[in-house]
Amino acid sequence: MAEETKSENSQQEASQNLAIQKIYTKDVSFESPNSPFGFQDEWKPEISVDLNTDGQTLENNHYEVILKVTVTATNNNKTVFLAEAHQAGVFHLTGFSEEQRNFILGSYCPGTLFPYAREVISSLVTDGGYPPVILAPVNFEALYHEHQQQNKPADADAAQQTH
Repeated sequence: MAEETKSENSQQEASQNLAIQKIYTKDVSFESPNSPFGFQDEWKPEISVDLNTDGQTLENNHYEVILKVTVTATNNNKTVFLAEAHQAGVFHLTGFSEEQRNFILGSYCPGTLFPYAREVISSLVTDGGYPPVILAPVNFEALYHEHQQQNKPADADAAQQTH
């Protein structure tokens, strides 16, 4: 019996496929609302980074994943710049369970897109006349699991309310 289960698992894994079809910048924005005056202040900025993901199901087991990265810099309580990049990719997934597919789309795919978004943000900021912003690596697997845990109580409460 255990032999059959191993064989079935091996066959399922062999039929699983993940392929990156396309990686592209979907949207970028850079604002420097306080320039040129922002260049004159001593440069001790507070940098905040906001990450979000979005996506949609396309045809034939294709999925678009969008990683949205927003970097805001304030200096002396004034917004110095706001840089935003929506880095996207089309991924082809076959042979995965819904749980596995959700994990891949919510963790692996944003992790694949992040280095591209980091480069776009860095270029926007330096082209805007400011010192480069190098975004630290992000553990998208941990963020995915954290998001799943945060949504579990809400899902459980909703299920109890419908009964």
